[in-house]
Amino acid sequence: MFPLIRTLFGVVLGGLIARIATITARLHGGPTLQSKKIARRGFVRNAALGAVLIVLTQIGAGFVRFFWPNKTGAFGKALTIPASSIPEVNGVPVPFTEGKFYLVHTVDGVMALYWKCPHLGCTVPWVSSENQFHCPCHGSLYDYQGDLTGGPAPRGMDYMGVSIAATGDVIVDTGDIRTRSSYDPSQATPL
Repeated sequence: MFPLIRTLFGVVLGGLIARIATITARLHGGPTLQSKKIARRGFVRNAALGAVLIVLTQIGAGFVRFFWPNKTGAFGKALTIPASSIPEVNGVPVPFTEGKFYLVHTVDGVMALYWKCPHLGCTVPWVSSENQFHCPCHGSLYDYQGDLTGGPAPRGMDYMGVSIAATGDVIVDTGDIRTRSSYDPSQATPL
């Protein structure tokens, strides 16, 4: 249906552009240019060229739109988490979708665990019934601190840089993603 509409639109627009070009040529040519009707062959040629031009323009616009980068959300920037959103010590991790991390509160301090699995990049959810992070794709398991406890992942979950504001709010720099082999208490930021 749409190719037919697009073709008809191209034929009509191609004919219209041909007419406008002819009128413009007559006006620029002055009185010596003979007034001449467009032949059927010229009309069909111009209509086909107009349709091809429209289709190529649509393909080009779609190509540019497809490859244009989408900057959405706050990922890659510093996010401020209010003190009221900080979980209690060893409480349920709080997910922050705009920053793609879980905020966990260990006995050593606060950590922001990047929720991308180091194995193949799946989003790793917290499973309360198992009391661990469990990758649904390939079965990698991580404890509360993000340490690898099982599965094919090569290391524990990555974490992000965290600092504490004077008001007690947590500032997470989602552009500062750090890798690690295992949990170290210095990775947590004390409150």
